[in-house]
Amino acid sequence: MNDTSSLRHGAEASPLGKPVAYRDTYAPELLFPIERQLKRDEIGVRADALPFVGEDLWNAYEVSWLNARGKPVVALARFRVPADTPRLIESKSLKLYLNAFNQSRFADAATVSATIARDLSAAAGGAVGVELMPLGEHPLRRIGYPQGVCLDDLDIEIDTYQPAPALLAARGELVSETLYSHLLKSNCLVTGQPDWGMVVVRYTGPAIDREGLLRYIVSFREHNEFHEQCVERVFCDIMTRCQPRSLAVWARYTRRGGLDINPFRSTPGAAGADEFDEVRQ
Repeated sequence: MNDTSSLRHGAEASPLGKPVAYRDTYAPELLFPIERQLKRDEIGVRADALPFVGEDLWNAYEVSWLNARGKPVVALARFRVPADTPRLIESKSLKLYLNAFNQSRFADAATVSATIARDLSAAAGGAVGVELMPLGEHPLRRIGYPQGVCLDDLDIEIDTYQPAPALLAARGELVSETLYSHLLKSNCLVTGQPDWGMVVVRYTGPAIDREGLLRYIVSFREHNEFHEQCVERVFCDIMTRCQPRSLAVWARYTRRGGLDINPFRSTPGAAGADEFDEVRQ
C-alpha cells in the first residue's frame, strides 16, 4: 500500500522521461500520485467549491497476472477515478504498476480487482472503481462519433497554439447542442510528448461561436498539461466566457503504453459522456 503520508506533490519526481527498472512482481509503491490542486489553482478552481462533477475513465489493454498454478491470465481493465479525488495518478507509473502483476500469483480475478482498487484508491485519495474484463467475456468494442456537429471542416485561419480563452464567445438565442473536434492535441507536462484526442462540448446556453471554439481547441496544440487538467481548463474557460446553463466537456485521448485516458467534467445534472471509443483508440 502506498504511504500517502509522504506523497510527492508535483511531476518533478515522476518516473516520466527517466530510465526506470522494469518490475514484474507486485509493487504498489510504483504508483505516483500528483496533487490536482496544483494546476486547479491556475484556473481559479477552489478545492472546497469545485465547479464541476465527473471522472477520469482509464482503459487498460495490457493487464496480466499468474493464476494459483502459475498460468498467465490476460484481461482488459477499466478504472474510474472521481474528479473530486485530491490526486490524479501519473500514467507511466500506472503502466509500471500494472506490469508488476505479470509474474505475481493471485487466487482469482476478484482478488486482482480488489488489490488494484485498494491501491488506486489509496493513491487517488478516494474510492476508485475497477472492472476487469477477461477477453472471452469482453463485449465487442463500440467505435463511433458523438451525435452532434463536427467542427473540423470549418475553413478557418489559425495562428494561436497556446490556450487562448479570449477566442471563445457565445451570443443569441438559447440552444442545446453537441460540438466536437478530433483536432485536440496537447503535450505531456513533463516529457513534451504529444497527446492526441477528440474533445466534445455538450451544452445548453447562448450559441457558442463555432469558429472561435475550434480555434480555441487548436490553441492547445503546443500546451503542456496532463489530460485531466486540459479538460478542466476547457470546461472552466467555456463556463467563464460563454456562460452556458449546463455544460459537459470530455476528451477521449488515444492510448499510450497500453492505456487511454478519458476525462469527463460537467455541471451537476448534465448527461454523461457517450459510451463509445474514439475511432483512433
